[in-house]
Amino acid sequence: MAKSSIKEKLKQKIYNGERITPEEACSLFSWDLIELGEAGDMRRKLISPKEEVGFIIDRIINYTNICEAACNFCAYHARANLIAPYELSIDDILSKINELVLINGTQVMLQGGLHPDYTLDKYVSMVKEVKKHFPQIYLHSFSPSEIFHISNKCSVSIDKVISDLKDAGLDSVPGASDLLVDRIRKKVSPNKASKEQWREVVFSLHRHNMKSSATMTYGMGETEEEKIEHLNFLRYIQDETGIFRAFIPWSFSPANTRLQDIEPATGIDYLKIVAIGRIFLDNIKYIQAGWLTEGLKTAQLALTMGANDMGGVLMEETVVKATGIETKACTEEFIDIINNSGKTPVLRDSDYRIIKRY
Repeated sequence: MAKSSIKEKLKQKIYNGERITPEEACSLFSWDLIELGEAGDMRRKLISPKEEVGFIIDRIINYTNICEAACNFCAYHARANLIAPYELSIDDILSKINELVLINGTQVMLQGGLHPDYTLDKYVSMVKEVKKHFPQIYLHSFSPSEIFHISNKCSVSIDKVISDLKDAGLDSVPGASDLLVDRIRKKVSPNKASKEQWREVVFSLHRHNMKSSATMTYGMGETEEEKIEHLNFLRYIQDETGIFRAFIPWSFSPANTRLQDIEPATGIDYLKIVAIGRIFLDNIKYIQAGWLTEGLKTAQLALTMGANDMGGVLMEETVVKATGIETKACTEEFIDIINNSGKTPVLRDSDYRIIKRY
C-alpha cells in the first residue's frame, strides 16, 4: 500500500476518534506540524469540547536538595555542586505556604528527592504539620520514586507508606515519571525507582483511591519508538486504573547537568509530543502546556495543538531554575495567553473543578 494511502487511513482513524497503535503513533513524528496540530486539537475537542483552559495558583517547595539518586539529568541535587546542601525546617515550609495563602493559592507540591536519612515518620510529621496549620491547602506532593525510596529505606511496604501519608493528610502524588524506558532510566537515573517499581507505586496509590498525574521528560537520547513506549505504558496504566488526571510533557534541560553535551530538544519537538500525546492518550482528559520549560509563547501554541490546561502559576520553582531556565508567570499573564489563543481562562482547583471564569 502506498505511503499516502496508509497516511490517509490513519488520518481517518484519528478523526473518527479511534484508538491508534504504537506503530501508528511513531509515524506521526513525520507529519507536517500544522497537520499534526490540527489532528491533536480535534482529538482534544472529542475529550474536552469546551474551549476553556484552566490553571491553578500553587507553589513547589523543595524542602531539601540532599538526594541519593544524584540523577545525571538533574542540576539541583547537592552532589551537582551548583547549590549548597540544605534542608528546610518545618517553620520554613509553613512560612512559604503562608505566602501562598496570602495570594489565594490552593495547592502545594512538597518535593525533596531521595534523602538518605529521612524516615517515614519524618514525612508523616511534615504532612501533619502542614495540614494542622493549613487544612484548606491541597497537598499534591512527593513522587513515586520518593515513596519507593521511603519504603525501601524504612523496610515497610509501599502500601504502608501511602496509607500513613494519606492518613496524615496527603491528597495526591505527582507522577514524576521522567521517561518510563528502562534503557534511558539506567543511563540517566540508575538510583531511582525502575519502571516496574514506579508502576507498583502507582497501582498502590490507586488501591488507596488517590489520584496522580503522568509526566514525560524527553530529549535524553531516546528514540522516537522509546517516546511512544513511554506513552504506551501510561495508556496501559490509565486503562487499568484511571488514576491520571493530566499528562504533562516537558523537555530535558541539559545545561549544568552531567548530560550537558546532549543537543536540547526544540519547540517543534515539544509541540509534536503534545499533539501525539493527545492523539495517543485517548483516556487522559487534560494535557498541560509546559510553559516552565518551553516558554510562554510555545505553551500558547500548545493550546491550539491538543493541550487544554496551563498547570500552575508556580509561585516558587527551583529545580528547573538550576539548569539556567528562569521562566516566570503570573495570573494576569496566564489570562492574556489563554485569551489570545481564543480560549476562555478558568481558575481551577486540584481536581480540575472550576473556581472562577475570566
